[in-house]
Amino acid sequence: MIPLVRLKSTYLILFLCISFSLTTCAQTSTEIKVGAEQTELYLNLLKGKNIALVANQTSAIEKRGKRKEKRFTHLVDSLLSLKIKVKKVFAPEHGFRGKADAGEIIKDGFDNKTGLPIFSLYGKNKKPSADQLEGIDVIVFDIQDVGARFYTYISSLHYVMEAAAENKIPVIILDRPNPNGYYIDGPILEKEHKSFVGMHPVPVVYGMTIGEYGQMINGEKWLENGVKCDLTVIPLKNYLHNSTYRLPIKPSPNLPNDKAINLYPSLCFFEGTTISAGRGTEMQFQIYGAPFLNKEGFSFTPKSNEGAKYPKFKNQICYGENLIETKNLHQLNLSWLIKAYKQNTSENFFNAFFTKLAGTEKLQKQIENNVSEKEIKKSWQKDINAFKKIRKRYLIYK
Repeated sequence: MIPLVRLKSTYLILFLCISFSLTTCAQTSTEIKVGAEQTELYLNLLKGKNIALVANQTSAIEKRGKRKEKRFTHLVDSLLSLKIKVKKVFAPEHGFRGKADAGEIIKDGFDNKTGLPIFSLYGKNKKPSADQLEGIDVIVFDIQDVGARFYTYISSLHYVMEAAAENKIPVIILDRPNPNGYYIDGPILEKEHKSFVGMHPVPVVYGMTIGEYGQMINGEKWLENGVKCDLTVIPLKNYLHNSTYRLPIKPSPNLPNDKAINLYPSLCFFEGTTISAGRGTEMQFQIYGAPFLNKEGFSFTPKSNEGAKYPKFKNQICYGENLIETKNLHQLNLSWLIKAYKQNTSENFFNAFFTKLAGTEKLQKQIENNVSEKEIKKSWQKDINAFKKIRKRYLIYK
């Protein structure tokens, strides 16, 4: 076993890597393993203690049958079977089972299978309260992220760490791979545009696992009043940042496959415009369009479905582009956003949410002023280079 190394108040496990086992590693044929699967590294930290688990449908451990078919056991069920005293569950956006719409308020409740109380981190409060944490000795955080600043699981991590620090409760992150972890791109968030879809001065795509990101939150003193969380990261095994893999469980209702996850950082900007990014279809974040774009070529009609009860342009024919056959991106693509802006015939194109997603007012102004994609990206480089120096301090994997 590789030893745990304590650095100030934070346990770091060095030189291990990971991911889910539908993964193909670019550098090695050795199977990638997620932190949750490596129980030998963290069970002793949980035994005899009252545990709160921050989890959703992705918090799963792979179990192989005799025929090597893939089966998954939820972390809650696994810990309970190992006699770990899980007392409470905290659920992020989309809920414990990952069924709710983006932005939909999630109510507190109970898990039907285990009877455990579930507290929503996307309802009355986004930060666990002292009352909710009463009697808890350790918080375990195990959620699959996708590596985009506006994907709210890292915001939930921030508030969990902050509440834990204020209540002197240690946090253990069971690390999972970042499917967009092989590149860094986008404007840095400016503090005046901080929101739940962007809390930290990082690029849109930041190239870190959620465990590494937690270390950065701590080290950069981004928690309220500069408090520091007692943080342990259980690392991935056989993982590098440019490893390639497939997530076996979709991280949220509108990211159904690898292509959607890859295109999400680029197409999510459409959420702050009059253009649909495919919610209400089976091709979410793989297409874009609107009733008023060029009426030649590809079209789709959004309808109410899981994860999008009230999609933009519900039951209306939208015209745009199908991006399913595009090559995987290794950088943000602004060409589709710029093209849609130029084709737009409605009174407005951008709304207030766009600035929150971009983290700056500059991007909207650049597009409105007909600045080229190349020049827009060039304007980010100085800040991205400065971020890379900060990021380097917290990396666990090469």
